[in-house]
Amino acid sequence: MLELGGNAFDAAVAGGFLLQVVAPHLNGPAGDVAMLFHDARSGESAAICGQGPAPESATLELFAGLGLDIIPGTGLLPAVVPGAFDAWMLLLEEKGTLPLRTVLEPCLDYLSRGIVVDARLHATLDAAAGIFERYWPSSVATFLPGGKVPQADETLSNPVLFEFFQRLLREAESAGSDRLRQIEAARATWSDGFVAETIDRFCRQTEVMDVSGRVHGAALRGSDMAGWRATVEPALSLRYGDFEVLKCDSWTQGPALLQSMTLLPFDEMAELDPLGDLFVHRLVEAIKLAFADREVFYGDPLNARVPMARLLSPEYAAERRSQIGDDADNSWRPGAIAGCGRPIDYGAACLRKRDAGLLSAYGGGEPTVQSIEKLGYQGSISGDTCHIDVVDAQGNMVSATPSGGWLQSSPAIPELGFPLGTRAQMMWLDPDAPSGLVPGQRPRSTLTPTLVLDGQKRSYLACGTPGGDQQDQWQLQFLIRHLVHGMGLQEAIEAPAFHSEHFPNSFYPRHASPGRLVVEGRFADEVQEGLRRRGHDLSVAEDWSEGRLCAVARDPDGRLRGAANPRGGLGYAVGR
Repeated sequence: MLELGGNAFDAAVAGGFLLQVVAPHLNGPAGDVAMLFHDARSGESAAICGQGPAPESATLELFAGLGLDIIPGTGLLPAVVPGAFDAWMLLLEEKGTLPLRTVLEPCLDYLSRGIVVDARLHATLDAAAGIFERYWPSSVATFLPGGKVPQADETLSNPVLFEFFQRLLREAESAGSDRLRQIEAARATWSDGFVAETIDRFCRQTEVMDVSGRVHGAALRGSDMAGWRATVEPALSLRYGDFEVLKCDSWTQGPALLQSMTLLPFDEMAELDPLGDLFVHRLVEAIKLAFADREVFYGDPLNARVPMARLLSPEYAAERRSQIGDDADNSWRPGAIAGCGRPIDYGAACLRKRDAGLLSAYGGGEPTVQSIEKLGYQGSISGDTCHIDVVDAQGNMVSATPSGGWLQSSPAIPELGFPLGTRAQMMWLDPDAPSGLVPGQRPRSTLTPTLVLDGQKRSYLACGTPGGDQQDQWQLQFLIRHLVHGMGLQEAIEAPAFHSEHFPNSFYPRHASPGRLVVEGRFADEVQEGLRRRGHDLSVAEDWSEGRLCAVARDPDGRLRGAANPRGGLGYAVGR
């Protein structure tokens, strides 16, 4: 897209739609996306919310009548208004320059030829096949050609999805040759045209088995999609050293990274060995406090009273920083802010298990599956999300994390070739919780891109990662190692990484493991032993198993840089 004369915004949109085609196990057209962008010409930095709200009929009474005390993580019941499509269209309309057909051409090309099945997609399809065959026949027709799991390196075609994109383009281009009119027509086709009509019909007529072990339909209707639009919103920011770090608001978990940084002063972190046990300990203890506040205070700021100014204030940071000692504190310690927040039942979260009895969050924290022949309907295998960063020669920059609409978490819609998202599983069935289920309210998403500006508020860095609750944990250690300790982008990405599982996971079944700290085996033995002595419940993972970051940067002299995670061979950086 850049070599065709487009800018970073055009390129991000093209990449976002291509990811929906080539990685249907990681995201989809009916999923969600959180974005941050910097416009070099205007100096504007802002967020785009591609997180749709809960349907109007998704009420507490509905779930109580179904005998549920937690929202299932799979099937149709947790579907919310799909947000990704309109968010990409909004970015293209407001900041892009290329025609709609041009940015969709790559995904049309892949769809016309079929996609090559990589090892991860094969493993996901193989694990999900039994569930598809027994419960979700539309997914068999869409993702198991001839009723068989495609092998790695074979080609998987989705002619229904190809026709979906072709029809979308035909209807958009029928609005005339004007670029903006075409984009607006595409947006209307999605929210008020044949896409919404097809989703409405499917949701009214279909009931499927989900992780609760029972059959449920969807609360989502075409009327929920009608007229819904993604929005440009102010980004939250924090001054850190000579940099300004930007995150999306509390409809994501993004502010938890900013909170963690307030507990880790730049000058103090500069004195620590970035690969040492004290460095890991300090970061983990800050993360535990910030994520406890996430559980108690965060929610859709349009509907919930979120005390963000207090949470990011120097006074609150000093109060919370004083609670970090030389040893791990594995108790549950959210902050106290008068008139705000809602306690959670941490004890109940600790009793819920992430094991073979649950189709739930595992590893990356995303909805996942395991072979039905081995474990029955309910089981788990690691799943994930996507991330894309783009910077161009002018200094325009985008950081975007698309996810949801995974092929393994909801049945495919036969006429469209893709499934719905399941993001409502992140909402509590508690009317007083900031992230509780309220019709029209956005779930608190884990999707959390990052932008960093330099001291003159110019674009400097965009980064992000898949990984559910781990996203801001991995970004925190990357950012401090790069911004404070001067590690290069690639060096900071490849450095040994870790994550905490102390707080409730954002995905079904919302389990917590007090004090659990997972580290890569590449940490030195003395570092691992030091963490154990400090009281962390240490779990040593494989050497290259933590983190899936990618990043781009722009130096003051205009030089562009890119770096990508080598773990799993799932990331790459390309530049010209």
